[in-house]
Amino acid sequence: MRFDGKFGLVTGAGSGIGRATAIGFAQRGGGVAVVDLNGANAEKVANEIKASGGKASAIVADVTRPADIDMMFSRTLDAFGRLDFVHNNAFGFPAALRTGSPVTAVADASDEVWNHTLEVGLTAVFRSTRRALLIMRSQRSGAIVNTASISGLRADYGIAAYNAAKAGVINLTRVTAIENARFGVRCNCICPGAIETPLLVGSATPEMIDKFKEVIPLGRLGRPEEMANVVLFLASDLASFVTGAAFVADGGQTAKTGSPSFLPE
Repeated sequence: MRFDGKFGLVTGAGSGIGRATAIGFAQRGGGVAVVDLNGANAEKVANEIKASGGKASAIVADVTRPADIDMMFSRTLDAFGRLDFVHNNAFGFPAALRTGSPVTAVADASDEVWNHTLEVGLTAVFRSTRRALLIMRSQRSGAIVNTASISGLRADYGIAAYNAAKAGVINLTRVTAIENARFGVRCNCICPGAIETPLLVGSATPEMIDKFKEVIPLGRLGRPEEMANVVLFLASDLASFVTGAAFVADGGQTAKTGSPSFLPE
């Protein structure tokens, strides 16, 4: 799996799955725009890539700002001249929300939590995809991979906005795929389960991490590099006949019905 002569853009690339994807893309010969809200993290990842002989450009952008989305694509084209791959991966919450908590029942959820979650988790993906299509359709080629979640396929207690955003990403992926296949553009998404990223580890207690491990048949959290491998496959020519797919990578978590076991587990 090689990306020689190809160039990509990864959002949320300063850590976690985005970082692993950017590094993996560069290790396989591609040039990559490392986009993150945290400039220090973006620079660190880009420098790591360049120190290993790869091509990378760090870009600081807030994906909830339309002007920043335009800027990150313009700067990517300025740096590389074309765009072959986009990984819409950025997600997160501000350090402090004025009202409410990201984890709350529907009956108690605030408009602020709902609006922010949809803005960063779905609307930003839409805007980034729309901007990428302007480039890829003119090239008659390109691959877009979105980070969705198994939370877009199943319901969770307490994170309704996240569930709604990720479900939206899955169907936005499908619509993008069928509308743009004739232009040579593919669009897929990954649906990770519990992955050992700063977002999860920083928000979950050790007890909650243990509970995740209990419901995952493989008995552990996934690693960012394992998710990046799926993203890179979908971005590569090896997946040339794959579009509109939602790839589950959750250690077997959603393979179970949730019914009581008929045999000892």
